[in-house]
Amino acid sequence: MKGFLVRAKKNTYAGDGAISVSSRPNSKDLHYGEGNLLYIDSYFGSDDFIDEEVVFENQKPIWGMNYYGKMLVDEIPSGFSKCLKSALKAVLVENPFRGPSLFEQDKYVYKCSWHGDIAEFDGNEAIYFN
Repeated sequence: MKGFLVRAKKNTYAGDGAISVSSRPNSKDLHYGEGNLLYIDSYFGSDDFIDEEVVFENQKPIWGMNYYGKMLVDEIPSGFSKCLKSALKAVLVENPFRGPSLFEQDKYVYKCSWHGDIAEFDGNEAIYFN
């Protein structure tokens, strides 16, 4: 399951995957499937956003993650999305939550921390500029 989750993440938002038909008002949905497994990433908003990732096996939900994020600056610096997506593509199979614990690119530093394992976890993510 962890390997599938990593491949799904790399082929959807982080990998500039195609937006699927929206499942709810104003959501952006991205789908990835392999055999009887389906991953759906649904997010709402941009500067402030809510996200839900769910893995289905034979149409039954078997894993999920929800999170909220927000920008702490009025204007998003150039290169932010590129850094975030690069960090998310560097997700590790051992901890397939968001990105690695530390990732640096250009003037950005990405940090992600978590407690728990794939069955139950919580965490925090931050991206610093300059």
